[in-house]
Amino acid sequence: MCGFAGILAIGDVASRPSEAQLRAMGDALTHRGPDAAGVWQDSSLGLVHRRLAIQDLSSAGAQPMTSASGRFVIAFNGEIYNFRALRSELEGAGATFTGHSDTEVMLAAFETWGIEKSLDRFNGMFAFALVDQADRKLILARDRMGEKPLYYGWQKGVLLFGSELKALRAHPAWEGAIDRNALTLLLRHNLIPAPHTIYSNVAKLPPSSWVAFPLDGQGDPWPEPGRYWSLEDAFELTSGFTVASASDELERRLSAVIDEQMVADVPLGAFLSGGIDSSAVVALMQQQASQAVRTFTIGFREAGFNEAEHARAVAEHLGTKHTELYVSPEDGLKVIPELPRMYDEPFADSSQIPTWLVSRMTREHVTVALSGDGGDELFCGYSRYPYVANAWASRDSLKSRLRQLAAKLPPDSMARLIRRLVPGQSQRAVITLAERLRQEAHLGKAESLQDYYRCTLGYWSEPEALVKGGKVPDYALNGKVPEVVKKDPLKTLMWLDLNWYLPDDILVKVDRAAMACSLETRVPMLDRRIVEFALGLPSDLNMQNGVGKQVLRDLLYRHVPRQLIDRPKQGFAVPLGQWLRTSLRDWAENLLDEGRLQREGYFNPTPVRRLWQAHLLGQDDHAFALWGVLMFQAWLDEGG
Repeated sequence: MCGFAGILAIGDVASRPSEAQLRAMGDALTHRGPDAAGVWQDSSLGLVHRRLAIQDLSSAGAQPMTSASGRFVIAFNGEIYNFRALRSELEGAGATFTGHSDTEVMLAAFETWGIEKSLDRFNGMFAFALVDQADRKLILARDRMGEKPLYYGWQKGVLLFGSELKALRAHPAWEGAIDRNALTLLLRHNLIPAPHTIYSNVAKLPPSSWVAFPLDGQGDPWPEPGRYWSLEDAFELTSGFTVASASDELERRLSAVIDEQMVADVPLGAFLSGGIDSSAVVALMQQQASQAVRTFTIGFREAGFNEAEHARAVAEHLGTKHTELYVSPEDGLKVIPELPRMYDEPFADSSQIPTWLVSRMTREHVTVALSGDGGDELFCGYSRYPYVANAWASRDSLKSRLRQLAAKLPPDSMARLIRRLVPGQSQRAVITLAERLRQEAHLGKAESLQDYYRCTLGYWSEPEALVKGGKVPDYALNGKVPEVVKKDPLKTLMWLDLNWYLPDDILVKVDRAAMACSLETRVPMLDRRIVEFALGLPSDLNMQNGVGKQVLRDLLYRHVPRQLIDRPKQGFAVPLGQWLRTSLRDWAENLLDEGRLQREGYFNPTPVRRLWQAHLLGQDDHAFALWGVLMFQAWLDEGG
């Protein structure tokens, strides 16, 4: 696990990369790689690498690394878990090695099999910059599911690229104009999905993609990324399984993956929430370990938010060496100022707070931690899936038609009428009811399940009305859904989440929080052997009576008593609504000051202030909608 950055400068001698520029970009990534730094340059191109040593702790694993023939130079972030098997095969083909790192195996693979075939052979998480000195091109590539980040973009005629935006900002050519269209996506979903970033002319490389730039500067400055692996193919139906037989196969595959991912030359442990996904990973880790696995969790003293007691019960049953930390509002408050620097661009999943806290605690004991992320998306685990699918199927019901009719009337006027006439609504804020009516209006216009889902997920139904000069751009939720996926409503929703929510929320949250603590995280569920198996299962094998993840549950019940697992899902959340009314109130009030919003010119202050006042009065909980605005304001406060 590391960080890298680079510069490609064409034509203008004055803009060509210097060692000082490269080291400044690398210094911005020290947290990703505190152990060592390296630089490589030629006339127009430079790479810098920051190393967190996990495999081959010797200098033989240092980067940037050059291939045996001198053709390829790589700066790489991640882990190739099957590198030992690949190395054996490459040695049989005549390759020789001086160290035992996965990076050296990657370079040998490129020389032996070529770039695209090698990418198809790699099982792991990765982002890399590869220089092909024979074909004179720079290749940027990212892993299948988007575990590792990669940004790139043109600034004053210079191509800058790297693991995090802060590395790009360290270059003197950096301009950093804010993209107001991307800001509308932040307000809608509390994240900015690929390929967009908060900055104009800077993109995220999508998962399972690679893109090439000629070193002579010829051709399209924004070449279309190519795909080396198809998520769509994984949805081809695999028939003949029962829940029990599918669990057998899943356990076989997941055990093999975990066995690979437990290989490290440094201390290793796991996050344990006590939920299905992390418990399954830890159970299979402990089954294969020769000693007690280190596990880590955090808890909250506020009712309804604490899962630490469940994690402790699972840890005791499995016999892990367990560590827990209870979080107070004061702990959360201390994290807030670090979030803009940690995430580089505004990011507003509030579970970023406990994720950083558990990562910091974990790093005090180990250097690598496995997590259970991906289980919900792969095994149909979210409760919103059957809810949305059923709501779409019943959109022509009388109740639905009446709600849609009400939504066509002026929202504020209708909201006031609802407050007067509908029992139980008299204390709700007008802005809350009006926003719900606007959402209902959008739901009523939806022409497909995909449209319906996108409208359901928004925190602000009309972010264009909030962001001055902003327009919602195209992204995964309004992209094409393959025909093989459309056949099944639940799989349609899984497809959509795998293309935006998983890579742009869950994996961003974990990667940045963990790397801010120099902790490597590994995600066994996202190995291609698990992904390709899970997505081929019929959805009704996993979703039964409105309860998902039946195959994964069946696996876990073999290792952990059902009574320790079967309970309502809480999620990894903080009591944000309560904190905003108490310990975070002054901080939020300063960022949401009406005069300030007006001067900065990004938001229409009126709806923001109305929502904030309704939240403070306790009429409704608007913490999540406000958090997107607050995270942008805090990020702007740090220099944007």
